Parts: sequence; structure tokens; C-alpha cells
Amino acid sequence: MQPTLTCENGRHMPDRFETLAVHAGAEPDPHTGAVVPAIQMSTTFKQDGVGGLRSGFEYGRSGNPTRLALEEAIAALEGATHGLAYASGLAATQNIFYLLQPGDRLLMSDDVYGGTWRLADKVWRRYGIETDALDLRDLDAVAAALSADHAPRMVWLETPSNPMLKVVDISAVARLAAVAGALTVVDNTFATPYLQQPLALGADLALHSATKYLGGHSDVIGGLIATRSDELAERLRFHQNAAGAVPSPFDCFLIMRGIRTLAVRMERASANASALALWLADRPEVERVHYPGLPSHPAAELVARQMRQPGAMLGFEMRGGETAARRFAGATRLFTLAESLGAVESLIELPAPMTHASVADSPLAVPPSLVRLSVGIEDVGDLRADLEVAFSASAS
Repeated sequence: MQPTLTCENGRHMPDRFETLAVHAGAEPDPHTGAVVPAIQMSTTFKQDGVGGLRSGFEYGRSGNPTRLALEEAIAALEGATHGLAYASGLAATQNIFYLLQPGDRLLMSDDVYGGTWRLADKVWRRYGIETDALDLRDLDAVAAALSADHAPRMVWLETPSNPMLKVVDISAVARLAAVAGALTVVDNTFATPYLQQPLALGADLALHSATKYLGGHSDVIGGLIATRSDELAERLRFHQNAAGAVPSPFDCFLIMRGIRTLAVRMERASANASALALWLADRPEVERVHYPGLPSHPAAELVARQMRQPGAMLGFEMRGGETAARRFAGATRLFTLAESLGAVESLIELPAPMTHASVADSPLAVPPSLVRLSVGIEDVGDLRADLEVAFSASAS
């Protein structure tokens, strides 16, 4: 049951996000009173007679109490009726691709996580799924693609995108897709459900690499899907069980623990990123800053309408090219040079040779001078000082 609060007039109203993040899927245990859900490690569950499931659980791959708590939590946070948990973000992506049939077309943003494009283009293409990359900010181009003779059956978008921080109008794309009979999938990893609610904007499915902001501590791999569609949930749950890429109970526990502090972490990290983006925009070493919160961002009005805050991811291109970018990325102390994102600690990387190396020869190739920052919750003055030192090192 979704937690509720009592207003001054005595009416019960849905809890706000910050409260849901703490309590969703984490009701006190009725037997022990424990306020933290138990890690239930059992791989099988006693039946009262053949086929008589005592608690609704049968086998650990098919369902687990700890996993169920996590699935209920992501459904509550995304305003969904169904949540599903997977062993990784790509495992969740794979399960969504299972909704397609040989001969279907997939329309994908021209700027997405390299692993998503690799899975679609290098794996699923072998099984008759054709993927086209398109700048989904161009609604006329989206409408034309969806009205073509062999129209896409699914539209896949990231907003903000990885790594160029493009912002797509979810409502507009979802409306166009619905008219054409196509599903709209939003990878909501960068924004998190705290900053953006894709299902409320018309999307059919919201996807997360829970490894990132939802886990939040660089110590767990996981993926999550949320939907309001009973029919899609039934199909996804079948594939979840049949393919078997499910998370362990301990992984589910870690993601649940991270979700409890999601709102406060996103507030702090977003504020840090906004301050750093403004500072970077005035640096002579920087040619261009990519951050949805800048007043100069081409989608500033859409960002204000679609997101609570612009988020904690930012990128910038160095005037000195790839050489300067490599020197810069190797000279930070607090910004750890590493792949991934969304944790309490700040990370730095060069997408072209790291997270997006798999798209080097594709329409999704990124500038070699691009530096991507995952801004954490440290003191923003310390983070700025760390980047200042790196700028000095990159110029030498």
C-alpha cells in the first residue's frame, strides 16, 4: 500500500516524493517490527500441497520478498502500478527489447549510453530488429519517421542524454508515438524519478540503471523498469522469469538503502553541478559546456517545465582538444577517473575512449575533447579547486 499523510483538514493525501523515497517498499516487518526490509536469501519456498503457494513465492528466480519490496518502491517513485528489477541496467534494456518482433524497427536517440546502442545495433540487429538513430528533439523528423511505410514499433530516448545532455520533449514524442502505435521508452537514469516523471508525461516505460543514482554508492549493479500498463508488465515479467537476469536479494537491499536518501543526494549534487557549470562556462580553457541548467541551454524552457532540477551530470569540451582533455582528466584528485556515474563521490571520464568507445564509428560518436563529470555531494568549493588544479596541469 502507498503511504499517506494527513493534511490539516483531516483528508488523506498521497505522500510527497521525499517521503515515498524513505518509506516505499519498506513497511515495518509485522513479525519483528524491523524498520528495514529483511534480506531473504532463500532460493525456494514451501508449498502447502502441490501448487499451493503459501506466500505467493515459489522459486527465487521467479520472485523474492526483498526483490518485491524494491519493485514496489520503484513503482511508487515513478507513479507506476508495476515495477520490475533486473541484474543490471542492460539486463532491463534487454527485457524491453524482448517486446519487439523480428522485422520491427526501433527508433533511438542519436545520443544514448554506448552499451544501449551496442546491444541494439550489434546484437538485436542479428535477430531482425533494425535500429535507426535520430535527433529526437526534432519533432518534425520524429513525426516523419513514425509515419513512414515501415514505421518504428518503439521509440527509445534518454533525456538528459548520455553524454551530450540533450533534452527531449517526452510528452511530444510520446503523443506522436502513441498515434503511430509505437511504444515510448524513457531511460530515466540521469534524471531519476526525483527530477523527472516520464510516465506522467506519457511514456509507456521508464528504465533505470539502478547502479547509478538509485543505488548511489558505487557498490551495486542493478536495473529497474516501471510501467502503468498491465499488459506490458505481464509480458515483461514473463521474460524476466524466462531469461533469468534477476538481481540477488542483497543487491535489492543495497538499492533500497540507496533510494532512501535519493532526494537529499540529488538536491545536493544538482546544486553542486549547477554551480560548477556556471563556473566552467567562464573558463578560457573550455570551448563549450553541456548542462541543462545553463540559461543558454537551447531547451532551457523545456527543462524548467519537464524537470524539477537540471541534474548532476555535466560535460564540457576542451579548447586544447583530446590531448588537453586527457591531461585534464588525469590531473584531478577528488574527481576520480572512472566509468559509471551517480554516486556520492564525484567522477570524471572521457566518453569517447571510455563509456562510448563502442559507438566510435557510428552516428552516436562523441567529440574526443569531451569531458564528462558526475558531480557528487562533496563541498562545491573543494570540487572547484580540484578542477582549477587540473586546468593548470592540462595547460602545461
